[in-house]
Parts: sequence; C-alpha cells; structure tokens
Amino acid sequence: MNTFTLVFLIALLLTLLVKSGLIVRQMRHVWLHREQVPAAFVGKIGAVEHLRAAQYALARGKLALWGVVQESLILVLFTLGGGLDWLAGWWFGMASPLLADAGLIISVMLLSALLELPVDWYRKFVVEQRFGFNAMKPADFLRDLLLQVVLGVVLGVPLLMAVLWIMRRAGTDWWLYAWLVWVAFNVLVLAIYPTFIAPLFNKFAPLEDVALKQRIEHLLHKSGFAAQGLYVMDGSKRSSHGNAYFTGFGRSRRIVLFDTLLKQLQPDEIVAVLAHELGHFHHRHVLKRMAWMFGLSLLALWLAAQAIDSAWFYAALRVSHRSSGMGLLLFFLVMPVFSLPLQWWSAASSRRNEFEADRYAAQQTNPALLVNALVGLYRDNAATLTSDAWYSSLNDSHPNAQQRVAHLLALLP
Repeated sequence: MNTFTLVFLIALLLTLLVKSGLIVRQMRHVWLHREQVPAAFVGKIGAVEHLRAAQYALARGKLALWGVVQESLILVLFTLGGGLDWLAGWWFGMASPLLADAGLIISVMLLSALLELPVDWYRKFVVEQRFGFNAMKPADFLRDLLLQVVLGVVLGVPLLMAVLWIMRRAGTDWWLYAWLVWVAFNVLVLAIYPTFIAPLFNKFAPLEDVALKQRIEHLLHKSGFAAQGLYVMDGSKRSSHGNAYFTGFGRSRRIVLFDTLLKQLQPDEIVAVLAHELGHFHHRHVLKRMAWMFGLSLLALWLAAQAIDSAWFYAALRVSHRSSGMGLLLFFLVMPVFSLPLQWWSAASSRRNEFEADRYAAQQTNPALLVNALVGLYRDNAATLTSDAWYSSLNDSHPNAQQRVAHLLALLP
C-alpha cells in the first residue's frame, strides 16, 4: 500500500471517528439534561419548551451523524472506489481536454449534490416539519434547487473554465493567477448578491414600521454605519426561524430583517440584535474573515499545484487518469480530511468574534435587551440550552446559550 494511501485512510478514519463521536457525545449530553432547565433560563423557558428543544437537537443529531458517514462513503467511492477514473474515461473519450476536465468536475459536483439530496429533503420535510419550522412546499424546494443549478451554471461554469484555461496557459505560476481570479469572483458576488441574487429566492420590502426604523437609524448614526436601506425579507415562506443580517459592502450594504424576527421580538430587542451585528463591522470581523479566507485559498491553490504535478498523489488515491482538472478536483476532494484542526481553530475564532460583538452591543444598548432577544430566539427556534463543550468546540460558530447569556449578564451596568 502506498504511504500516502495509508495516511489518507488514517486521516479519513480519524475525521469520521472524531466528528461522529462528538455528535454522539452531544446527543447524549442533551438527552441527560433534557428534563432540567438551566438556572439562567428558569422562568424564561419552560420545561416543555426545553424538552422540545432537546428532541429537536436529537433529531438533527441523528441526521448529522448520517451526513458524516455519507460524506466519507462518497469520498471513498470517488477515489479508492474508482468513481473518478470511470467518469474521466467517459468524458475524455468524447470531448476535448478542456471540456472534459470541466465536465468531470461538474459531474462530480452534481452527483454529490444528488446523493446528498435525500438528506436535505428529509431535513426539511421530516425533521423541520415535525417541529413546526418548515413552511416550504415540495414545489418551493424544487424551485430553489433549480435556481441554484441555474446560478451555478451562469456564475460557476465561467469561473471553472477560466481557472482550467489558466492552468493550461500560465505555467507553474498558474495557482497565483487562478487565485486572483477567485478573489475577483468572490468580490463580484458579494457586490451583486443583495440586489441581483438574493431577490431570486426571496422578496425584499422596505421596513414600514416608522418607529422601529427611526430607532435603527439612530443606532446606525451613533455607530457611524451607512447602509443603502432597511429591508424586510419574507423568510416565513420557507421557515419560522427568525434572523437578521447585514449584506453587501460599500454603497450596496443593506440591513435585512426576517419577517419572522419582527413577530418574535420587541422593537428594543431587535435594535439590540442589530447592535450585535454592527459590532462585527466595528471590529472588522467580516473583512478579517475575508482576508483569512483569501489567504487560506492562496495556500490551498499552492499546495494543489504541488500535488497535481506529483505522480504519487494520483497513484495513492487509485486514480490512473492525470489532467489539470482531475488533479484540482482530487485535491479539493481530499483536503477536508486533513483540515480538522483548522476547523477547530476557525470555530474558536468565530466564537471570540461573537463575544466581541456582544460587548459592542452592550455598549450601544442595555445588554439585558440582547439577553431577552436571545432567550426569545432560543425558545422560538428550539435551540438547545445544554450543548456539550467538546462538540461546541468543533461545530459551533457561536458560544453556547449558557456561556453567551452569562457573558452578557456580566456586562450589565
């Protein structure tokens, strides 16, 4: 057995064991604490609501467990199982090298999506439906799916063709030029997303609540933040979960409130939630995250360039066909197997950012308002209050409920 084959299998097995083990640990922790509401939430979230949140977490955990196993099986089938070689033989037997490479990559992406589709369907129409969160009909689900495919063709295929062309024409430095194209593409998508992409999936209307609008504008002025507009999104057409977000950059920045959020929270609480989001901009978390993502993608493309030119890389993964597209595809298929430490670091960094944003919100509004908002969202979204610490360390981009509320209460004047 090739040395890298053994390394790959060990990394794959370790990743599978760690991820699945943490999910099982989380489910066990939630189950053991299902009947006792944490002290900080007594009187705010009832025992029945706490039990429902535990049941919801367990249902999602079972689905996540299957998802982790499925990802590993798909990866093995494509690599050691010969799936990539079979697809390459078909494509390169009927198309030019450039088109064959593109067809190979698109085929793998589509096949992966199709294999994961039953899980997505089950999540939406069984789990979410059972707990009263799903508002979609099958026709809406299929419409979204079709739109995603169309967007993938319109935006993704030109990017893919450009990268494959660069790999053939730019010599050994192709990874640098491909990275520049990748960065430009992401900046373009960020710029057009609010006005051209998001409206394909949802309707956006200007915020009509004059009093709430004035409160938000006062907060924006106080924070020195300029937005293109305040909008309400019809999130209720898909789910009863509530949320709010900032999107775009420069003159295209806008604030979006889910219509469900307006029903779940009081005006002062909504302002507190937005103050938290403003905290991310104040601390430049978005720009720092983008810089980190671009830096990581540059490193990944450089590593891909080294692997693509190495015969052992293909042989170790049981792939006999060598081409630019195959090498690029193979690298990004196996890279997640070796990125578990990076995922841990990223989650920890994200949680630190959330604490910083909470501190900023506490300076702009009364922290008790954000606590009330969070408790309301935890209750209405059936979020578990008893996450396992080890599970959270890898999987949660936000501090768990008890940590976050305790941190905000400590900021009370």
